[in-house]
Amino acid sequence: MKTTRARRPQPAIREQKAADQQRAGLKSRKPAPSAADEFTSGYKPRDAKPAPGTSPRAATTTGAAAAAAAAEAPRGGRGVATKAKRMKMRAGSQHEVAVQKQLRAKRLTSAQVGEERLQKALAFSGIGSRRDMEELIAAGRVSVNGKIAELGVKVKQADEVRIDGKRVTMRWQDRLARVVLYHKQEGELVTRDDPQGRLTVFDRLPRLSSSKWVAVGRLDFNTSGLLIFTTSGDLANRMTHPRFEMEREYAVRVLGELTDEQIAELRKGITLDDGPAKFTHIEAQGGEGMNHWYRVVLKEGRNREVRRMFEHFGLTVSRLMRVRFGALTLPGRLKRGQFYELSETEVLAVMKWADLKLNGEAKDH
Repeated sequence: MKTTRARRPQPAIREQKAADQQRAGLKSRKPAPSAADEFTSGYKPRDAKPAPGTSPRAATTTGAAAAAAAAEAPRGGRGVATKAKRMKMRAGSQHEVAVQKQLRAKRLTSAQVGEERLQKALAFSGIGSRRDMEELIAAGRVSVNGKIAELGVKVKQADEVRIDGKRVTMRWQDRLARVVLYHKQEGELVTRDDPQGRLTVFDRLPRLSSSKWVAVGRLDFNTSGLLIFTTSGDLANRMTHPRFEMEREYAVRVLGELTDEQIAELRKGITLDDGPAKFTHIEAQGGEGMNHWYRVVLKEGRNREVRRMFEHFGLTVSRLMRVRFGALTLPGRLKRGQFYELSETEVLAVMKWADLKLNGEAKDH
């Protein structure tokens, strides 16, 4: 006897297809971005238009409030920052690419690296900060070649270093350093660890496997512009130590206007709570309404120094942007929240300008 397969009713088939399509749609649909996601995604176009019925000033205030709220958000979940985008650059000529490849592959010999202070070598190896390493050494927990180390002792590549009896894998500055220019946005913190767990500029930088980024100076929470990061602690020290008097240039917008006499005073020097301060150069850049722009240059970087110098004359800084640090200038194409990594030839030029060796160490004169 011939049997026939029972057919499923057409309505049931349609219902099954609808359910399958709904499940597929739910799997492929992406969640809508949150306010924190939009902030941490990086650059917001300058020509972005405010919402209908919102004034430009109100839109700016709202954006600053959103940035502050996002920075206050704890790490994890919606507060996790996305990595900063790299500024796109055209590839150089074949000769330039070949030279950069050679510099990237170059390694110094043990004799060229020489000796290094133990706490500095441990910090460069990623064990902890230099201060933490000094505390470990002072506590007698670090040994070199079987002997308890003392502060100030120097080590070389052939030495065996142990902490609490466990051998440490040491990393050495035997290659060309890396340098990154980052366009800091207002509302970002320049610190490696924030007690409140807020997002920092270090959360935005590309990760390193064999070293760590060192910030060349700092910028306040509400200050934007050029931030420099490098893997060379010596380069960072050379650019920030007061005795080298490295120039910092800022674009400043203030509510009000300086008189000619006040500009002359700022050039000559004024006295702040923490000592004398002066601009080596100050130039009016025009303005609109009550807002006026100035370009200023000074050779130190004390906390909120530029703002306090204008506040000395009763003027409030409404926007502050660093555009140059030493020989390094903020690229015009580098958008807020983006970074540009110097090529090997550019890094080598910076090292020569700073009178440092290829690996960032000071030259012997």
